[in-house]
Amino acid sequence: MTMSMMPSMRDHEFQLDLSIVIPVYRSEDCLEPLVAAIADALTPTGRDYQVVLVNDFSPDNSWAVIESICARNRNVIGVDLRRNFGQDNAIITGLRLARGKYVAVMDDDLQHHPADLPLLLAKIEEGFDVVFAEFRAKRQKLWKNVGSWFNGKFAEWVINKPRDVYLSPYKIIRGEVAEMICGYDGPDPYIDGLLFQVTARITQIPVDHHPRYAGRSSYTFWKSLRVWARLAVSFSAKPLRLVTWFGLLFAAFGLMLAVAVVVYRLRWPEDFSKETAGWASLMVALLVVSGIQLIFFGVLGEYTGRTFLNVNRKPQSAIREVLNSTTSDESIEAGHPALSTRR
Repeated sequence: MTMSMMPSMRDHEFQLDLSIVIPVYRSEDCLEPLVAAIADALTPTGRDYQVVLVNDFSPDNSWAVIESICARNRNVIGVDLRRNFGQDNAIITGLRLARGKYVAVMDDDLQHHPADLPLLLAKIEEGFDVVFAEFRAKRQKLWKNVGSWFNGKFAEWVINKPRDVYLSPYKIIRGEVAEMICGYDGPDPYIDGLLFQVTARITQIPVDHHPRYAGRSSYTFWKSLRVWARLAVSFSAKPLRLVTWFGLLFAAFGLMLAVAVVVYRLRWPEDFSKETAGWASLMVALLVVSGIQLIFFGVLGEYTGRTFLNVNRKPQSAIREVLNSTTSDESIEAGHPALSTRR
């Protein structure tokens, strides 16, 4: 699992002011208004831009809508994946096709409104590498808000995220930084984790979180848990060190208990004549320690499993078709064992 620290994934100069990468899943009713809203936001600025729509094997008619949009808009690239690989995998696939000096990443449901793109552009042009959109109030379920808070706190420990930066899925990235994280070839990319490994020139600006345009979110609790697992074990060895420290702590605690039992046995030997003496406390200790051991084995297994998948070259994604792209196949082939392109 490697990641180049030098821009090398694209064999071209930046040709546009802005690329907008959007992973697509269950959003057939949102895509036309989304592309129109992007045009409304950026056309008055006079900036050249492209939109990269990555269909993550959506079960609805999203790909048919993308085909229709691409037929009418040459600045919209459509990517169809052969199966569902997950949001971050779809994003990194889109990043490899992005040709802009800056690259924005946003959701497909208009909760991240394109009207805020000029604000993000103005902020990153001040010299930052990444600008996150900080939502003033999030229009989502309570468990998602709690999960976002916990994920942010955990990221402060694992990847040294600044305390005042919110890990938002709506962000803009400098093009050369996007190239750097495209050098990551592991099977489970986590975009925010990769960004914090590459740069510390990161800030945020406040924006509004809008209601979903149509449909409902498909981001379940288990999907959120898998994203958290990527953060937990893909970009830091700190969880392993935590296991080691806990092991030492419990070993020391066990040694102290052993000494205490010996002293107690010598001081009050009559208490040990009863057959059931200490049975309850022994079982409690056994269950607690066994549970902790299973958790530790799970952490070790997660690291081992991810290493196994990386060694066996599990692909990040597999592209079935690309529409309106002028990027060479070699520049987007990383992690894609099969590629068929229609321009």
